[in-house]
Amino acid sequence: MKLSVEQYSAWKNKSITLLGMSGVGKTRLANLLRKQGGWFHYSVDYRIGTRYLGEPILDNIKLQLMQIPLLRDLLRSDSIHINNNITVDNLTPVSTFLGKLGNPGKGGLSLKEFKHRQLLHKDAEISALRDVPDFIFKARAIYGYDKFLNDAGGSLCELEDVQLLDILAEHTLILYVRTTQADEKRLIARAESDPKPLYYREEFLDGQLAVYLVQRDLPYAAMIDPDDFVRWVFPRLFDARIPRYERIADDYGYTVTTEELSKVTDEASFHRLVESAIAKKP
Repeated sequence: MKLSVEQYSAWKNKSITLLGMSGVGKTRLANLLRKQGGWFHYSVDYRIGTRYLGEPILDNIKLQLMQIPLLRDLLRSDSIHINNNITVDNLTPVSTFLGKLGNPGKGGLSLKEFKHRQLLHKDAEISALRDVPDFIFKARAIYGYDKFLNDAGGSLCELEDVQLLDILAEHTLILYVRTTQADEKRLIARAESDPKPLYYREEFLDGQLAVYLVQRDLPYAAMIDPDDFVRWVFPRLFDARIPRYERIADDYGYTVTTEELSKVTDEASFHRLVESAIAKKP
């Protein structure tokens, strides 16, 4: 959605998609606007975990529990019940299901299983993003919110779905949060100290995996240290995603920086930031 500053200012039912790497401040802003400005916070990752990956996540947990005889007997006799406790602020079950590639003895997944879960996550993310127009309507008609913020996952730029981008651009203003050099270093340092499961395009994964195996002198993926691979690949993933984010912003939306976003303290300062981004774009 392309607007003038005047059109944005007059837009009563504002609907915005935040785009950028995990950790750039999207969820912080969403929580701020929800509490102070009455915005509906649509978390794509939450929707993925509760709607589209809910059953696979629970099945994976049950498979792990089945390795323990006592729990296996209790599950099979319906004596215990397993459920997810996914919240917007606790998406650990989604991350745990996605998993890390590598040595099963170190908690890793086989290449086949890892790619299977990656594909499930991709399909779930696309479905959750396609739900945005419906939730814009629900936010207003059912929950009474006039304004809507789509807190998109960091891997949106990897989905390669032009029709999906067209849908988001038709119903929302797309705002890309570009990392400054300082924040890029911070995100990379965070990934090194606390490596988390990530989504990778299959083409990117295959190419980087081949390089990693050669550099580490490993014959196959089952010998990979899962955390070491995530630490190694994250800066490369970061670099690969930047031009993809930028193309989306150029074609469909606007750009702000992490430094600019960090200075937003209320709804009014957020609107000033968006208007500034609109004004800067030819």
